[in-house]
Amino acid sequence: MKSFLKNHRQAPRKVRLVTNFIKGKLVNVAQNELKLLPQRAGMVVKKLLGSAVANAKHNSEVSEDKLYVKDIIVNEGSTLKRFRPRAMGRSSKINKRSSHITIILAEKNYD
Repeated sequence: MKSFLKNHRQAPRKVRLVTNFIKGKLVNVAQNELKLLPQRAGMVVKKLLGSAVANAKHNSEVSEDKLYVKDIIVNEGSTLKRFRPRAMGRSSKINKRSSHITIILAEKNYD
């Protein structure tokens, strides 16, 4: 049960701060905590987590109460390279980074 987002226009370093926060937690707890985070990546990850839960319900017919975030992977996507004019006719490079986010859910066994 997984869901992924490709080419999210935010640096992977910033997204990892949010994703490491919810790794290993129950889905209900993770969604409530993501609601309260001030980071921009919080809402994106919350939406992606909702998509992964919907995939699990529809495809595997698993209850939402038993799901937990098994793993979240944030990889670097493509980088847009831009230039900014500087003094004396020079320019400096600006890298606009993007991320690929993958959420993997699993069913918690209470045995």
